[in-house]
Amino acid sequence: PVPTISWRKVNGHNPSKARLRKSQAVLEIPNVQLEDAGMYECKAENSRGRNVFRGQLQVYTYPHWVEKLNDTQLDSGDHLRWECKATGKPRPTYRWLKNGVPFWPQSRIEMINGVLMIHSVNLSDAGMYQCLAENKYGTIYASAELKILASAPTFPLNQMRKTIIITKGQEVVIECKPQASPKPTITWKKGDKALRESKR
Repeated sequence: PVPTISWRKVNGHNPSKARLRKSQAVLEIPNVQLEDAGMYECKAENSRGRNVFRGQLQVYTYPHWVEKLNDTQLDSGDHLRWECKATGKPRPTYRWLKNGVPFWPQSRIEMINGVLMIHSVNLSDAGMYQCLAENKYGTIYASAELKILASAPTFPLNQMRKTIIITKGQEVVIECKPQASPKPTITWKKGDKALRESKR
């Protein structure tokens, strides 16, 4: 006799969007997603017995960004840590470009699973960077610019007042706020003599 046919997803539930056609002989899953992957079983039975067929559904996806790069400004001597992260099946691998040219690990430069680290950046590290995430179905790109700030100390906005008049016994605060990159070291002198910290 004509068999009765049924479908099930082994170790899970049939997708709610799944449809059965042609007297349940055809299982149709529209708009397949990663979670639809798995082992499916078709069972046919009649009064003479039954038979089962199992088939594995594997779902592959184009890489998709989870975390991208952002333009960054750093002082000379700072450390850079950029991470680009993508999903996809097979799992994407990562490559880096600097100004359109392949970029590789060096003495100050590390690259581990989509993470780029540059230790003690300098002006030569400035430029446009691209992270590529790729699997056998495609490649996606993320870009960001690294700017390195490097300038000698100046006092354009925070000039110290030439003269400060204060009553004896009061406290005086004199601020030294230069603009500089990297962060400068600051020393104080009174006349020609270096000032040292004391109780006051």
